[in-house]
Amino acid sequence: MSAVVAEHGVRSGAGEVRLRGVGVRFDFDGQGRVLTPVLSHLRRRRGSAWGLSDVDLHLEPGSALALVGATGSGKTTLLRVLARVLPPDAGEAEIEGRVGSLLAADAGLQLLLTGRENSELLGVLAGQSVREARAGLEAVAERSRLGDAFDRPVHTYSAGMRARLGLAVIQSISPRVLLLDEVFEALDHEFRGIVERFARGLRERGGIVVAAGHDHDALSRICPQAAWLEGGRVRMQGPFAEVIAAYRAA
Repeated sequence: MSAVVAEHGVRSGAGEVRLRGVGVRFDFDGQGRVLTPVLSHLRRRRGSAWGLSDVDLHLEPGSALALVGATGSGKTTLLRVLARVLPPDAGEAEIEGRVGSLLAADAGLQLLLTGRENSELLGVLAGQSVREARAGLEAVAERSRLGDAFDRPVHTYSAGMRARLGLAVIQSISPRVLLLDEVFEALDHEFRGIVERFARGLRERGGIVVAAGHDHDALSRICPQAAWLEGGRVRMQGPFAEVIAAYRAA
């Protein structure tokens, strides 16, 4: 578990998200493997599928949106578009403000480096100077509560420890947009509470939160709004309770 962080947009104030007709296409080779840009030059495309299709989304400062849907419905793909990990193959995506995200396990982490070394690297990748990143290391160590493990290689960490490191780095970079995938559910009860309080505080300061998962009770404590994804499309969006009721009924 780790933080994937990036800064985009031209405003340093509140975050904002605008997606217009966004689509993401996955290409496959003859054995059904996803073709990365590098592999696309080496293997012929044998098929393709749209992971997202015609997604429109506008999140204003102070918004918090839960993404719900069955596995494979497009939740993680949408989060990766918002994190600028995946560029859209169709439509436009505008994300203003620094982004902090807890996405897939090990995303962005160098497993042979220590927690301290990874924290400095992720801080620099987020736009901090080396001096700023180093100055914040003790705060990251304290927030993560990893103890002596902070100076041990990350490959020795459990999923929960990696999540705690990622969360501590996110807190140190002060994002305007916070993205949480279902893997944040790997956190223990105490740290899940920290995530929830951090998300609510970010909203109060004009930031944006987008969270995906299957723990609807946890999502409801963070997000007053929800979007139900099905087959890569937004089937319904609105108040959390109404969307969840329709999703469960279906």
